[in-house]
This record gives sequence, C-alpha cells and structure tokens, in this order.
Amino acid sequence: MIDLRRLHVLRAVSHYGTVTAAAQALHFTPSAASQQIRQLARDLGVDLLEPQGRGVRLTPAAESLLAHADAIEARWEQAELDLRADHRDPAGPLRVGGLSVAVSVLLAPMAARLRERHPRLSVRVQETGVPESFDLLFEGEIDLAIVEATPHSPPLSDARFDQRPLLDDPFDLVVPQGHPLARREPGEPVDLAEAAREAWIAPVPDSPCRAHVMSACGEAGFSPDVVHHAVDWNVTAHLVANGLGVALVPRLAHHTPHLPIARVRCAGNPHRKLLTCTRRGAGQRPAVAAALEELRELAPTAVA
Repeated sequence: MIDLRRLHVLRAVSHYGTVTAAAQALHFTPSAASQQIRQLARDLGVDLLEPQGRGVRLTPAAESLLAHADAIEARWEQAELDLRADHRDPAGPLRVGGLSVAVSVLLAPMAARLRERHPRLSVRVQETGVPESFDLLFEGEIDLAIVEATPHSPPLSDARFDQRPLLDDPFDLVVPQGHPLARREPGEPVDLAEAAREAWIAPVPDSPCRAHVMSACGEAGFSPDVVHHAVDWNVTAHLVANGLGVALVPRLAHHTPHLPIARVRCAGNPHRKLLTCTRRGAGQRPAVAAALEELRELAPTAVA
C-alpha cells in the first residue's frame, strides 16, 4: 500500500526541482525528505531518484508514478466535492492570490461581490507573483490564482493545475505629454518602430512582463535602448512623466492621476494573457466556482 504522505514528498521534489527545496516547502529537513523517498522506493521495489551531477533527478519509474499521483490528487478533490454534495452553497474560507494588478482590478471587487452575495463565505486575498502562485496552489495554501502566462509557467497540459483564459491585457505606449506621438488622433494606433530611437523604461529582467516588452519591440524591428528599469508600473509612469523615456505599460495598470503623460494604443495589439488557475478538480467546489463566475463577469469590463 502506497503511503500518500511519501508520495506527496516525491511530488514536491518534482515541483521544486531539488530535495532541499521540496523539504523546505514541506517543513522537513532534507535528510527526512530523502528518507521518505527512499522508503517509498523500497515499498514499490523501484528506484525513484538517480544521481545527476551534484544533485539528483527523477527516474522514468518516478515520472510514471507521478502521472498517477497527479490523477490521485485530482480524484481527491472530486471526492471532497462528492462528500459535500448536500452543501452546495459557497461557505467557509476561500483563499485567492494574484499579481498586484489582478488584486486591484479583479480580486478585490470579486471579494466584495462574494461577501455581499454569499455571507457564509470568507474570502482571503493576497498579492503573489506568478511562480509563487503556482507554488501556493501546489501546497494547498491558496485555492485560486490569477496568473500571467509566461514561458516559464507550467504548460496548460500540466495535470496538477487547471489554467483557463480570463482576459487579454493590451500594452499601451506611454510617453510624456507633448511628445510627438502623443498628438495622434484619439484611438489612432502608433507603430512601435516610431519609438525605436527613444530611451526606454522597461520592467526589471526577472519580471514576467519584460519578455512581452522585448518581444513587442522585436516584432516592430528593433531592440529598445533600455536606460531605466522599474518593478512597479506607477514608478514607470513617474519616470516617463519626468521625460526620462517611453514605456510599454499594460492597460490594467493604474498610476497616479494627473501625471503629465499620455497613453497611446499600439499597432499589432501587443498584450499579455491573464489566466485563472486552480488545482485540477478544485474548480467545481462551490466557493471556487462562485469566484470563477464573478471573475468571468468582471473581466470584460476591466480593460477599457
């Protein structure tokens, strides 16, 4: 009989990439986590880890076992749902997370609506980065996240998660007031190539949006001269307002009112995709389903 606790340790090693990182996430010592996997291997009579350089990697047998483990996790979510079939009204705690823009524009109003419509439901919101959101979902610390699609995120086919499109968030070119590109007719898009010789303000290199900005500029035929970097979109707006460069900023991102800047729509519609993500099978839980329904209602009006 497989000990599901030991199986969870193996799933954590696969998710985090190393025994040490998995042990830290599970509040184990590395030696205790290794012992759990060794015992699981003895129970099954197969090797689950093999040396790779200074670390380890999963064996083909472990990869095969994990496919079943992910299916077991999804079935467990369904089992919990079936056991609560007589309690279909959303109730209890619902933990949600997402990037800062998603919290401001989507999750906060969603939480307010749910509080009004489902008084027995307690929504807890936290701001999370994209990789952190997947970790928290995997660990069961949150039930629903809004994430940005990135090349480094788990693929849509990942059996652990259910990722669904929510909305496309277009990027606008933000320039100082009085800039020649700000004098276009309202709604007339600008070709990014016209800003090729400008100084640029871009997200920091490890930001998910960095790739979107560089890709949009690349498709317009140039590599931007990035002079300044920022984490917060409001900081980016202030840099632009002081004449230090131009930037691509998601339309959902809000900034200090009355700054001397202008947003100009871009030809080619560069954008990022925001997704809802739950653990596989958890989307049918009444609380999660109610939250997803509210988000689907809010999404069309979020991007002006």
